[in-house]
Amino acid sequence: YASLHGQRALRVRVGWCAMGLELEKHDHYLQHLDDDKESLDYMMTEHLRMGGVYWGVSAMALLGKLEGEDRRRDELVAWILKCQDPQNLGGFGPNVGHDADITATHYSLLVLAIYDSLDKVDVKATARFIASLQRPDGSFSGDRWGEVDTRFAYCALSALTILDAMELIDIDGITQWLIRCLNYDGAFGPVPRAESHAAYTFCAVGALALVGALEVVDLDRLGWWLCERQTVSGGFNGRPEKAPDVCYSWWILSALASIDRVHWIDGGKLADFIRLCQDKEDGGIADRPGDVPDVFHTFFGLAGLSLLGQADLTPIHPVYAIPMDVVRRMGLPPILASCIAALDSNDGGTP
Repeated sequence: YASLHGQRALRVRVGWCAMGLELEKHDHYLQHLDDDKESLDYMMTEHLRMGGVYWGVSAMALLGKLEGEDRRRDELVAWILKCQDPQNLGGFGPNVGHDADITATHYSLLVLAIYDSLDKVDVKATARFIASLQRPDGSFSGDRWGEVDTRFAYCALSALTILDAMELIDIDGITQWLIRCLNYDGAFGPVPRAESHAAYTFCAVGALALVGALEVVDLDRLGWWLCERQTVSGGFNGRPEKAPDVCYSWWILSALASIDRVHWIDGGKLADFIRLCQDKEDGGIADRPGDVPDVFHTFFGLAGLSLLGQADLTPIHPVYAIPMDVVRRMGLPPILASCIAALDSNDGGTP
């Protein structure tokens, strides 16, 4: 199926290789995402709201469209603060009245960082909440119910770096646990002895970068596995023999940028694939050509193009997943050697 889909996408790409990025239509799409709060789609995604806010706000930031949005900024900051869980002090839930979890807390901090509003958070309480989710084996639970995988390790380490509170956790413990998730093919699964997957590999690579431990990985083997995810269509899949999907444009490119091997893939073909997934009439980006767009794939598509330097987009940091200018304003550690020069430059150029 993946092979046939890739051939079809390639044929489509040949006819549309000159397609540009529909910047204004994507702006309009993002501006009107929550117009119909009575729709079934809106209600069914209640538990994903904080993620949706992060994807939408970050996409707007990449488009350079956040200036002059003071009213919306104030509304969103106030809503995020309402999502704090009084039963888990310092933690944020994915929506008002929902239990706190580490992913929603990370998303909350990222949006507040973009809006320069982290001063409204009880930093010590939030750091303690995140640290409390570390388990004896070094891994992190997503919430008090105990699910564990590399997503939560990445969220915890990114959030604690932003909060300057890494001293609260066992860094050696989480590093050793992440190494146990490494497979013979060079990539990572969600937990030890699980199949390698590109999204979980992104999380593991980002987590190891945040603790300065990428040297424990065979970077050439990892880079080769990541490069093998590029299909004939130009898009990436998440596992062998799967169809390409725009979201992997970010997850795989970020991992490749973190190990300085973006030049191992065909960036031009990937950019073409992302552009093919645009809705040319209404804006937004879908998972693959011809499908319905959504905010998740819109953000990851724009993030991928930003990393590639293939469009007039704000540069994004490969590990933090927020704009470079936000990283610079906050004085966050650059994490990657390739980001030092970009953060020192006036334009925050692509690493």
